[in-house]
Amino acid sequence: MAQQPNVLIPLSKLPSFDPREMPVDSTDAHLPAVPAAALTADALRARFASPPPWEAEVRAEPLFADRPLAAASVLAGIVMRDRPALLFTERTTHLSTHSGQVAFPGGKRDDTDRDAAHTALREAQEEVGLDPAHVEVIGTLPTYQTGTNFVITPVVALVDPGHTLTLNPNEVADAFEVPLEFLMNPAHHRRHHIEFEGMHREWFSMPYMDGSTQRFIWGATAGMLRNLYRFLAA
Repeated sequence: MAQQPNVLIPLSKLPSFDPREMPVDSTDAHLPAVPAAALTADALRARFASPPPWEAEVRAEPLFADRPLAAASVLAGIVMRDRPALLFTERTTHLSTHSGQVAFPGGKRDDTDRDAAHTALREAQEEVGLDPAHVEVIGTLPTYQTGTNFVITPVVALVDPGHTLTLNPNEVADAFEVPLEFLMNPAHHRRHHIEFEGMHREWFSMPYMDGSTQRFIWGATAGMLRNLYRFLAA
């Protein structure tokens, strides 16, 4: 997949706020990484088929947008290569919400969508041309409410590495993969916080160097990844 030049684009509409420049409060290197044996296709299927007792760690952000509540889904697609990897997009800079950010493929639920998985698969096909025939949905994670008032259902799926992508240039600037083992190692989970106009916000970031390009995963996407870590580590 094509890599974009290392051009810094705004990742937030808040003035004077760039999450890449915020101090790191801590990392979670003291927590165990999910072992590689738990990241195989069979192990992932078994975990979602018979989940252990666990609790999501991150469920909602402080609201900062005056907009109606909207249901949405994203596809946390694990490409089952020799080294499994999660598929991400970089959103184009002209979008009204979360422009320029790293995200899972996904979007708002349509009235004609059967369920959360249908939304995620439809949106992934529209955004990056991922054929649902290459996708095996294995489960969902608890919903995550963004500060822009989207209630997102993460749909977890296994993706055949033989797929091809065709990006929708109106929505997606780039698509790329990050090794699952990297993201499921909490030593790479950085904690941040900010006080802004009386609002306290905490978030995770998980920057990944993709060759010479930094893939800056933060906010809602990082929060959902943190919940995936808690689920697989439980």
